[in-house]
Amino acid sequence: MSEEARLPPAVQERLLRLQQLQETLQTVLAQKQQLDLELLEIDRALSELEKVSDDAVIYKSIGSLLIRTDKAKVTSELAERKELATMRVSVLTKQEERLRSQIKELQEKLQKDLRPLSST
Repeated sequence: MSEEARLPPAVQERLLRLQQLQETLQTVLAQKQQLDLELLEIDRALSELEKVSDDAVIYKSIGSLLIRTDKAKVTSELAERKELATMRVSVLTKQEERLRSQIKELQEKLQKDLRPLSST
């Protein structure tokens, strides 16, 4: 008989929940990493824009096209994207903390659940 089949249903449910929480945490961490890269790219673009004059010819990429635009418009769009990405990182950070707390709590419960089983 397999080890999992001998576990009480409540313990099996906790193990499943723990696995789901860990998968969700991995997804959140991947999203957060993607946003961090986006923020880095935005900061780099804003830094380069500061170096050029206000009347410089600027192009922005839209799909496979480069469209001519003005510095103020691009700077404004980048600042807006940066603000949105920063807010999303903040939300994901709170979600990450909540998930880590839930995982820790569930791991502690599982350790208590499994202690009596290991002594038999």
